[in-house]
Amino acid sequence: MNTTLATCVIVAALLLALVSLIVAIRNRAMGMVLLVGFAVLEVAVLVQAGVAIAAVVGGQGPQDKATLFGYLAGTALIPPAGVFLALAERSRWGSAILVVTGFAIAVMTGRLLQIWQGVA
Repeated sequence: MNTTLATCVIVAALLLALVSLIVAIRNRAMGMVLLVGFAVLEVAVLVQAGVAIAAVVGGQGPQDKATLFGYLAGTALIPPAGVFLALAERSRWGSAILVVTGFAIAVMTGRLLQIWQGVA
């Protein structure tokens, strides 16, 4: 797993969570900027998953592959689910859902790094 890519995903997720928090505090619904931001985050998460899967096929990676694949699948599903819920809830709470979504991606990516390095 590429630590530089994982760091970029963590930073982007935390920045999106911060922007979502500001939007929620301002009592606004999710706008196009957050929608595009989470779409870019989803692409980065999918690239990260592809890199990790390619490395596992190449013989690298942790012993516990089931946990790794579970976290990869979870990180790929969270952004679309969060955006879907935020679009369904067109109030400040939709933006609050995106705060949780961004934070969850950052934490799960950090956990993926721990699993990959065998620390966990």
